[in-house]
Amino acid sequence: MKCKVNRNAAKVLKEMLAKEEAEGKMIRVYISHMHGDHAHYGISLDTPTEHDEIVKTDKDVDILLDTREAFLDGIWIQYFYVDDEGFVITNPSKGHNHHH
Repeated sequence: MKCKVNRNAAKVLKEMLAKEEAEGKMIRVYISHMHGDHAHYGISLDTPTEHDEIVKTDKDVDILLDTREAFLDGIWIQYFYVDDEGFVITNPSKGHNHHH
């Protein structure tokens, strides 16, 4: 499975992993909501299960993805400090993302 992370997101994810409660855990991206042709994603701290793939990114952050979820393959995790600060997770390989 594939996953890309932008520089800001990698920095924030590493800060999450540095906290005490994150000890022994990894970053998981999961599908929080499905809408027919696109998904909404969430981020949590978790440990790998038998269905997970640990995906290495080019920013030294490993991401847990559930291999049973096709919409997780090819996600792009970005973090923005402007407008609405926070993560934006999209999947360019799954066609258009509609923002309302």
